[in-house]
Amino acid sequence: MPSEPARRSGIPSCGQRGVFWAALLLVAGAAISGAPRSVAAQPGEASVYVNQAIIAYEEKAYENALAALGKALQFDPGNVDALYYTGLVYVATGQLNRASEALETALRREPSDLAIQFQLGAVYFAQEKYDEAKPLLERVFAAKPRVDNLGYYVGFLRYRSKDYQGALRAFRTGTSTDPDIQQLTHFYAGLALGVLGLPEQAKAELDDVLRLQPGSRLTGPAERLLGAVTAAREGERRLHAEVRVGGFYDTNVPVTPSASGDPIVTALQTGKKTSFGELGSLRLDYAFLRKGPWEATGTFSVFGTYNNDLPRFNIFDVLGGVGGAYRGIMNGTPYQVGLQYAYDYVMLGSDEFLQRNTVVPSVAVSWNSWNLTAAQLRYQSKQFANQEVLPASENRSGPNYMAGFVHLFRFAEDKHLLKVGYQFDYDDTHGSDYQYTGNRAIAGAQYTLPWWAIRLNGDFDVHLRDYRHQNQIFPVTNPGTVKRFDTEYNFVFTATLPLPHNLSFSAVYQGDWNNANIDVYTYTRNVGTLLLTWTY
Repeated sequence: MPSEPARRSGIPSCGQRGVFWAALLLVAGAAISGAPRSVAAQPGEASVYVNQAIIAYEEKAYENALAALGKALQFDPGNVDALYYTGLVYVATGQLNRASEALETALRREPSDLAIQFQLGAVYFAQEKYDEAKPLLERVFAAKPRVDNLGYYVGFLRYRSKDYQGALRAFRTGTSTDPDIQQLTHFYAGLALGVLGLPEQAKAELDDVLRLQPGSRLTGPAERLLGAVTAAREGERRLHAEVRVGGFYDTNVPVTPSASGDPIVTALQTGKKTSFGELGSLRLDYAFLRKGPWEATGTFSVFGTYNNDLPRFNIFDVLGGVGGAYRGIMNGTPYQVGLQYAYDYVMLGSDEFLQRNTVVPSVAVSWNSWNLTAAQLRYQSKQFANQEVLPASENRSGPNYMAGFVHLFRFAEDKHLLKVGYQFDYDDTHGSDYQYTGNRAIAGAQYTLPWWAIRLNGDFDVHLRDYRHQNQIFPVTNPGTVKRFDTEYNFVFTATLPLPHNLSFSAVYQGDWNNANIDVYTYTRNVGTLLLTWTY
């Protein structure tokens, strides 16, 4: 993997720099001679001298070419062909400042001419005027991406601006007959793939660098980078662990309905609702298989809460799971396909409450450095304890099906994020009172402050649940007549301060507000939590 300074600058490290600049001069010469411009049929003395200059240029008689072009410009100072070839001759003689002046004048005369844009962009590139070169070369690339060496130019400029996926698309689309450019293209493609977390593909590109010209000056840097990528992959930590401990205050531990005139709600309002408490969790992930683009991971986690004033509502959850993922790239776009299975066992107080089996196939696509989309399906089988003592319509066990996506807008290398998404779910419970179709809208944001790298996260979703049957129990004054409809709002706001030794401290607010057309299901719950987290 490239070093951090190399990543930040977008320029090869010191050991590679001499190779890079030597090859860059070759690129400039090849590019500038590789896209000749057709001379317009213009009457008069100027066109005669331009044609003489072209012959002299092709014979490398540059002094004669400049003399002829000078005479052409005396007759017609705005002659675009004369200005264009004057620029080429100055490039061939290494006078890049004069070349850019001539080509800039030509471009002002014909601003839409692709050949002039390409040559001027190449000169700017050779002068390291990357900001000036990029828009010119991007326009040419959009119209004629197969111009010789253009893909390397554009790919390097995108890599330099940290658009690694755009760089890969340019490298893969472009062509070059120059082995030096081919080698540089594979080298930078390997760098981009390494930054994107695709080490196997990065190794393949670096192998091509070594295969194309084993004895070139780029061979040494490529070998060192290949060794670094290989070592980084082999040295990646297989075990990841996370431990959390903290305290909380919950305003509605038993999820008591909000006050209303319903007699059942009035009766439920009499009990205690609030409590301070403590919580703790442990999560272990172990990558037991890593082979090429494949990875498989086993997961184990334990989570528990203790409510000081209402211990019968303590939660204890044990989960085990396994997942696999395949990472690849298509047309310069990285993607990951995954499949996860998890089983968890939940206790409420000291009794079994719920068992769940969950299967989640997913796919994530990183469109570019700023946009990532993750889509997933989910099948979940829920088995609640002691359902046989309830009326048949109240049995909450059964499968739940979900399909949805989340799209992330990424900024400043993921320091800041915006999130939008949607999910559809269907709960096919055994009891008719809990069968529903649901629609969930998702939004969120992350912002990293410039002070102490404090990270602020806000997540919001609204879940609309349309129950399919009339409720057989509620309202108690007229059961079996009302179809339940819920609108549930969930808010989570988190502020996280990174600490030394893999520690972090977080303050979390969670709000859960459910509005239902049957009063007994309407409630408000607010939880504030302070957490200390250690990761390995």
